[in-house]
Amino acid sequence: MKFLRPPLSECFESLVSTARGDVKASLVVRNGNLVNVVSGELLPDMSIAVQGSRIAYVGKEVSHLIGPKTRIVDAKGKYMAPGLLDGHAHIESTQLTVTEFARAVLPLGTTGGFFDPHEMANVFGIEGIKLMREEGLGTPLAAYMQVASCVPAAGSEFETTGSSVEPEDVAEAFRWGPDMIGLGEVMNFPGVVYGDKKMAAILKETLAAGRIADGHFTWPSNDWRLPVYAASGITGDHECVTPEDVIERIRLGMYAKMRRGSAWHDVANTIRAHTESGIDTRRMMLVTDDRSSESIRDEGHMNFVVRDAILQGVKPITAFQMATINTAERFGVSRDVGSLTPGSFADILLLDGRLADVNVATTIAAGVVVAENGKMVVELPAYEYPEKVRNSVRLKPDIAASAFEIAAPIESGEALVRVIQVVENHVETPELKLKVPVENSRIALAPNSGLCKIAVLERHKETGNRSVGLVANIGFSKPAAIAMTVAHDSHNVLIIGNSEELMAEAANEVIRMQGGTAVVTEEGATSFPLRIAGLMSAEPFEVAAEQSASISRALVSAGCTLNYAFMTLSLLALVVIPTLRISDKGLVRISEAGIEFVPLFCEE
Repeated sequence: MKFLRPPLSECFESLVSTARGDVKASLVVRNGNLVNVVSGELLPDMSIAVQGSRIAYVGKEVSHLIGPKTRIVDAKGKYMAPGLLDGHAHIESTQLTVTEFARAVLPLGTTGGFFDPHEMANVFGIEGIKLMREEGLGTPLAAYMQVASCVPAAGSEFETTGSSVEPEDVAEAFRWGPDMIGLGEVMNFPGVVYGDKKMAAILKETLAAGRIADGHFTWPSNDWRLPVYAASGITGDHECVTPEDVIERIRLGMYAKMRRGSAWHDVANTIRAHTESGIDTRRMMLVTDDRSSESIRDEGHMNFVVRDAILQGVKPITAFQMATINTAERFGVSRDVGSLTPGSFADILLLDGRLADVNVATTIAAGVVVAENGKMVVELPAYEYPEKVRNSVRLKPDIAASAFEIAAPIESGEALVRVIQVVENHVETPELKLKVPVENSRIALAPNSGLCKIAVLERHKETGNRSVGLVANIGFSKPAAIAMTVAHDSHNVLIIGNSEELMAEAANEVIRMQGGTAVVTEEGATSFPLRIAGLMSAEPFEVAAEQSASISRALVSAGCTLNYAFMTLSLLALVVIPTLRISDKGLVRISEAGIEFVPLFCEE
């Protein structure tokens, strides 16, 4: 089955003919309670007539539009709501290919999204973006893609990636089609503020193409540099963690994106900009950002995020607006998605029970019933990735324990070091300064120190780059290590552990798998292969979700009880989030001056 989303210009005549009754509808959804996100009303006993992939008519009476070939869906006692839209997400973070992502989220009511494939771009550049776009076009999703803006995230001087995205690449990608909706999150916010030439050229290409630009600004919201950032044409930002962050962005004309990922629980705090401060919600959006296959299986997707907002005191219809029409308007596609109005794509949800429960019974995407009662009812075409995408880890599985030794500036005693501090359910990592023991000119961590070593091995270009640092709050209560090729954003091999021998075992296991995650203890290894670019599983959603869960269980067994720990740990190499991170080139810190390298050892 092909899932088509033609432009309105190609089908408006058939829609008008259907609305008049000259042509019978292909699908009619009858007698439901319409969630009108445009007017903010709940309208009883309404019906929707569909022709092909788009809505032709919305009203009380549609019997004149029903013919012998019309499929009729009875919505009596149910709510009819627009399909949910994710306003900022990285499909790669779900550990699924685009097809398997669609299979996972369509039954949960997500019918479209605005996806930033900058994880794939860090490995394969715009070629990787093109592959994900092509796969998305074969699914029922309204899969709008963005061009990665910052590959590398902070510049090649700070990390090594598999590829880069240049201004001419951005211009080329926008010529692929209108579904290339805009520029992905501009993480190099210091570059925007202080006039980096490459960043300026990328923004210029975006604006010249008439596309929107998304943001990623992590300096304080009351900082004088936020208006400078907004002046560049960036009109949306998901790095909102406080009500003030939301308020300041909206005051500057930006859209504030409030996220509820697997490990980023920001909605509860950010939504207070509306529930307590009364800020208008027109420019507020609900997003996932990063949500693993495991948490999609166990909690949900955008249905879960909408439900979370409602639990924080948001009116149900307002929460739906934040995940439908607000999102569509932000990206300039409200003519096509985000509401149940004539001319729009027929992305329709039938909801059981209370609206606040967001209990999706049926999902209709582009006029096709694709899911019922939590299960897909149509088959999606398979997509095959090239062999080089399945073999992207250019390292040999011969990593030795000695690779994780840290030479100290003294022969013995104690040395003062910078330590990355993990904070549960938050993306920021404060910088700690702690004294650690030194023996034989090497850091010698005590088993009960609460510290682990953290290392990054470059895996794209065979540079041999390697850096090793220290991290706190992992929680390992016995000898353990985790290695992964999901290491935002450059996706080198990231290893964390309190045993150098087990760190080497975990790293070698990931290399042998050609990407993925491995947790190793003295009892053995638990593995989760991610063969597609070292980021995504080649397995069906159900298999990937269980393998992801097995990693979580292995981490808990080793003493790491962080909520969705894998997601939190995978960001420790993301050098554009405050405060202290690690790349293949060393420790990186975000300061008032911007992004800078700092030494592991520091003065008293």
